[in-house]
This record gives sequence, structure tokens and C-alpha cells, in this order.
Amino acid sequence: MKVVSFLPAATKMIYDMGLQEHLYGVTFECPKEAAAQPKVVRCILEGKNYSSIEIDRIFSASKAQGKSLYWVDDELLESIAPDIVFTQDVCEVCNIDTVCTETAVMKLSKMPKLVPLSPNNLQDVFECAITIAKALGREEVALQYLANLQKQTDYILDQLRANRAPLKRVMLMEWIEPIYNCGHWIPFQIAAAGGVDMLSNPAGDSIVTPWEKVVKYNPEVLVIAPCGFDKERTLQEITLLFAKSNWSELHAVKNNQVYIADFDMFTQPSIGTLVQGIQALACMFHPEIFKADDIISSKFSNLSASNILQSSC
Repeated sequence: MKVVSFLPAATKMIYDMGLQEHLYGVTFECPKEAAAQPKVVRCILEGKNYSSIEIDRIFSASKAQGKSLYWVDDELLESIAPDIVFTQDVCEVCNIDTVCTETAVMKLSKMPKLVPLSPNNLQDVFECAITIAKALGREEVALQYLANLQKQTDYILDQLRANRAPLKRVMLMEWIEPIYNCGHWIPFQIAAAGGVDMLSNPAGDSIVTPWEKVVKYNPEVLVIAPCGFDKERTLQEITLLFAKSNWSELHAVKNNQVYIADFDMFTQPSIGTLVQGIQALACMFHPEIFKADDIISSKFSNLSASNILQSSC
């Protein structure tokens, strides 16, 4: 059984479940475990250091012209001759979508089975792991994998209840310029960690959100995790927020509750990394209850420790 993954989250779950012997090709942005795998999918943004504004403009222009940001190495895909291709329809910015995938595989001499993974909420992501394992004839592996992750989220819920922790008023930003709220499974992650994001769009797409709306909402905790950005990349553009009117008046800023976080805990729907995101959020919302281990603590930072934040207030 030969598998090609056009979706980084699928690649991550394949490795997490120990099924990587089936994997023969991945995308350019698949996780580090797959670094040695052939890269079947490429992107016009690959290797570039565009700003948030530039990335948004490039995508908008491509969409208006009916073009994709991604392309497939047809010769490489033909040489692999996969039995299964995992793809998605959630976001045409983050990854190649099923329509583009279908166009690529129609050229192949051997037609693979396309397995789209398009979760809308957190439970859907859990089920994606089962879909992957079932396609490879190993459903029992997924069930054990998910059971272990469920124990971790159950522990957080039990601690929140035991400590009668109040819900925190939260905003998680998926993009800085323009500002996007969070959608799909992220609001469910926030709820599982003891917060509520009233600006979010549960089980739906993230959308542009006016700054005035953020100011009026006045979150107690602000989490900044632009899609595709790690902490270091986000810091390069954080001053765009500092320049906003009334930034220093936000409750989250006044109380040192502004965080930056690696995107893969939120906008890449591998259930293992999303559970890490829930753990990280619980530590941000309720540090008096939850303490991050070394892995989780390396993936988010409180900006109160930064001279950049202090000088902006």
C-alpha cells in the first residue's frame, strides 16, 4: 500500500500512529519527521519571506484569477504510483485542495484512491485519524492513539471542574494584517481549555475582523497564532498590532495576558498537535492550575517578558 499525503496534518498523524512505512510522498511543508520524504506538492510562496499583507494580497489575486498557490510534481507522482492520496477541502490557502489534486491524478497512468480529510470541528479531526488508519487497514491503531489523547483532554476538564475555574474571555487571531478571527476546530480547543471566544466562528471559516470589534470585545486573554507562522516569525510583525489604536487599553495587554504561539497547535489539524494546543491554552488561561512541560512551553510565549511589548504600552 503506497500513500502520498498532500496534507501536513495527515502526514503528522501517519507518523504519530506509526504507519509511516506506507508513506512515499508528502508536501513541501510536511512536519520534520517527513523531511527525507519526496516532496510531491510545492507552493509559489515556498522559501519566500513575504509579510502578512503581501501573503494576503498574493492569495487574493490568485483566487480572483482562478489560480492555485500550489502545484504538483507530476513526474514524481507518476513514478511513485500511489494507491491512496490524502487531501483536503478546508482551506485553499493552507494546503492544496481536492480539486487541484483531482486535476493532477487524472494525468496518472494508475488512478489512486483520493481520501479527502476536511474536518470542521474538533470531533471531526479525531475521526480523521480513524479515516487514515482505516484506509491503511489499521483502524485499531487509531483507536488506541485517540484513547491516549482523550485521556489528556479529560484531565484538563477534570482539573477545571475541580478548581471551579471561570471561563476566560479569549480571542485567538489566525492572521495579523488583516486581522482574522479563528474558526473551525479552534473555538472548540479554546472551550476545552477553559475559555470562550465570542469573536470566533465555530466549525466555519475564519474571517476578517475589524480592529474596532476586537477593542469593543476587549479580551481578557489574547492569543496570536498566524497560520503558517511560528513564534519567531510572528515577532517580526507583532508591531503591526502595537500600532493599533487603543492597543494598550486592552484588558489582555494591561494584565500581561498576550501570548504568541506556534501555528501548528491550531491551524494544522493533526489531532496530536491540536491536543498540544489545548494544553498550551489551558496554561495560558489558568496558569494557577496548569504548568506547561518543556515541549509545550517551547511552543508559546507570554509577551510581557518582551521589551517590545513593554515599550509599546
